[in-house]
Amino acid sequence: MSAKCFIDTNILIYAHETATGEKHRRARELLEQVWQEGKGVISTQVLQEFCVSVIRKSKSPVSFAELSSAVRDLLKWEVVTNQAAGVLRALVIQERFAISFWDALLIHSAEIAEATILYSEDLSDGQVYGGVRVVNPFNL
Repeated sequence: MSAKCFIDTNILIYAHETATGEKHRRARELLEQVWQEGKGVISTQVLQEFCVSVIRKSKSPVSFAELSSAVRDLLKWEVVTNQAAGVLRALVIQERFAISFWDALLIHSAEIAEATILYSEDLSDGQVYGGVRVVNPFNL
Protein backbone atom coordinates (compact mmCIF):
# COMPACT_ATOMS: atom_id res chain seq x y z
CA MET A 1 0.00 0.00 0.00
CA SER A 2 1.79 3.14 -1.13
CA ALA A 3 -1.07 5.57 -1.81
CA LYS A 4 -3.02 7.53 0.77
CA CYS A 5 -5.94 5.54 2.13
CA PHE A 6 -9.19 7.08 3.30
CA ILE A 7 -10.80 5.06 6.08
CA ASP A 8 -14.60 4.97 6.38
CA THR A 9 -16.34 4.92 9.74
CA ASN A 10 -17.39 1.29 9.50
CA ILE A 11 -13.77 0.16 9.46
CA LEU A 12 -13.08 2.06 12.69
CA ILE A 13 -16.19 0.60 14.30
CA TYR A 14 -15.26 -2.98 13.36
CA ALA A 15 -11.78 -2.39 14.73
CA HIS A 16 -13.37 -1.31 18.01
CA GLU A 17 -16.04 -4.04 18.25
CA THR A 18 -14.35 -7.30 19.26
CA ALA A 19 -17.69 -9.14 18.94
CA THR A 20 -17.55 -8.74 15.14
CA GLY A 21 -15.07 -11.63 14.89
CA GLU A 22 -13.34 -11.87 11.53
CA LYS A 23 -14.31 -8.32 10.55
CA HIS A 24 -12.73 -7.07 13.78
CA ARG A 25 -9.51 -8.94 13.01
CA ARG A 26 -9.34 -7.67 9.41
CA ALA A 27 -10.16 -4.09 10.41
CA ARG A 28 -7.44 -4.13 13.08
CA GLU A 29 -4.89 -5.52 10.61
CA LEU A 30 -5.78 -2.87 8.03
CA LEU A 31 -5.54 -0.04 10.56
CA GLU A 32 -2.18 -1.34 11.82
CA GLN A 33 -0.86 -1.41 8.26
CA VAL A 34 -2.14 2.10 7.57
CA TRP A 35 -0.60 3.36 10.85
CA GLN A 36 2.78 1.82 10.03
CA GLU A 37 2.83 3.30 6.54
CA GLY A 38 1.57 6.71 7.65
CA LYS A 39 -0.97 6.81 4.81
CA GLY A 40 -4.22 7.14 6.79
CA VAL A 41 -6.79 9.80 6.01
CA ILE A 42 -10.13 10.44 7.70
CA SER A 43 -12.56 13.34 7.78
CA THR A 44 -14.40 15.24 10.46
CA GLN A 45 -17.51 13.36 9.27
CA VAL A 46 -15.84 10.01 9.99
CA LEU A 47 -14.70 11.18 13.43
CA GLN A 48 -18.19 12.39 14.29
CA GLU A 49 -19.87 9.19 13.09
CA PHE A 50 -17.34 7.07 14.99
CA CYS A 51 -17.95 8.94 18.25
CA VAL A 52 -21.72 8.70 17.96
CA SER A 53 -21.58 5.00 17.13
CA VAL A 54 -19.23 4.12 19.96
CA ILE A 55 -21.28 6.12 22.47
CA ARG A 56 -24.77 5.08 21.38
CA LYS A 57 -24.57 1.77 19.54
CA SER A 58 -21.46 -0.03 20.74
CA LYS A 59 -21.58 -3.54 22.14
CA SER A 60 -18.20 -2.72 23.69
CA PRO A 61 -18.82 0.58 25.47
CA VAL A 62 -15.88 2.71 26.48
CA SER A 63 -15.52 5.66 28.79
CA PHE A 64 -15.38 9.17 27.42
CA ALA A 65 -11.71 9.24 28.42
CA GLU A 66 -11.00 6.11 26.35
CA LEU A 67 -12.94 7.47 23.40
CA SER A 68 -11.13 10.80 23.67
CA SER A 69 -7.82 8.94 23.64
CA ALA A 70 -8.83 6.98 20.53
CA VAL A 71 -9.86 10.20 18.79
CA ARG A 72 -6.56 11.89 19.75
CA ASP A 73 -4.74 8.96 18.12
CA LEU A 74 -6.84 9.30 14.96
CA LEU A 75 -6.04 13.01 14.81
CA LYS A 76 -2.42 12.02 14.08
CA TRP A 77 -3.64 11.05 10.61
CA GLU A 78 -4.48 13.55 7.93
CA VAL A 79 -7.96 14.89 8.75
CA VAL A 80 -10.09 16.52 6.07
CA THR A 81 -12.34 19.22 7.47
CA ASN A 82 -15.59 19.43 5.59
CA GLN A 83 -16.05 22.91 4.12
CA ALA A 84 -19.26 24.56 2.96
CA ALA A 85 -18.26 24.31 -0.72
CA GLY A 86 -17.81 20.58 -0.22
CA VAL A 87 -21.56 20.25 0.17
CA LEU A 88 -22.00 21.41 -3.42
CA ARG A 89 -19.30 19.05 -4.67
CA ALA A 90 -20.92 16.17 -2.75
CA LEU A 91 -24.23 16.95 -4.46
CA VAL A 92 -22.53 16.68 -7.85
CA ILE A 93 -20.96 13.34 -6.87
CA GLN A 94 -24.28 12.11 -5.47
CA GLU A 95 -26.12 12.89 -8.68
CA ARG A 96 -23.41 11.55 -10.98
CA PHE A 97 -23.06 8.20 -9.24
CA ALA A 98 -26.56 7.84 -7.72
CA ILE A 99 -25.23 7.29 -4.19
CA SER A 100 -26.19 8.75 -0.82
CA PHE A 101 -25.17 12.28 0.05
CA TRP A 102 -23.11 11.03 3.03
CA ASP A 103 -21.18 8.59 0.82
CA ALA A 104 -20.64 11.35 -1.73
CA LEU A 105 -19.24 13.58 1.02
CA LEU A 106 -16.79 10.79 1.97
CA ILE A 107 -15.65 10.51 -1.65
CA HIS A 108 -15.21 14.26 -1.84
CA SER A 109 -13.11 14.19 1.34
CA ALA A 110 -10.94 11.44 -0.14
CA GLU A 111 -10.52 13.57 -3.29
CA ILE A 112 -9.49 16.60 -1.22
CA ALA A 113 -6.79 14.52 0.49
CA GLU A 114 -5.71 12.99 -2.83
CA ALA A 115 -6.37 9.52 -1.42
CA THR A 116 -6.73 6.99 -4.20
CA ILE A 117 -8.22 4.24 -2.03
CA LEU A 118 -11.35 4.46 0.10
CA TYR A 119 -11.66 1.51 2.47
CA SER A 120 -15.36 0.95 3.08
CA GLU A 121 -17.91 -1.78 3.40
CA ASP A 122 -20.77 0.52 2.41
CA LEU A 123 -19.86 1.31 -1.19
CA SER A 124 -19.42 -1.09 -4.10
CA ASP A 125 -16.09 -2.92 -3.90
CA GLY A 126 -13.90 -1.99 -6.86
CA GLN A 127 -16.06 0.96 -7.95
CA VAL A 128 -14.08 3.99 -9.04
CA TYR A 129 -15.47 7.43 -8.27
CA GLY A 130 -13.33 9.94 -10.13
CA GLY A 131 -9.83 9.18 -8.85
CA VAL A 132 -10.97 7.23 -5.79
CA ARG A 133 -11.32 3.43 -5.82
CA VAL A 134 -13.40 1.69 -3.18
CA VAL A 135 -11.87 -1.37 -1.53
CA ASN A 136 -13.91 -3.53 0.82
CA PRO A 137 -11.25 -5.04 3.10
CA PHE A 138 -13.64 -7.81 4.12
CA ASN A 139 -13.81 -9.18 0.56
CA LEU A 140 -10.07 -9.91 0.37
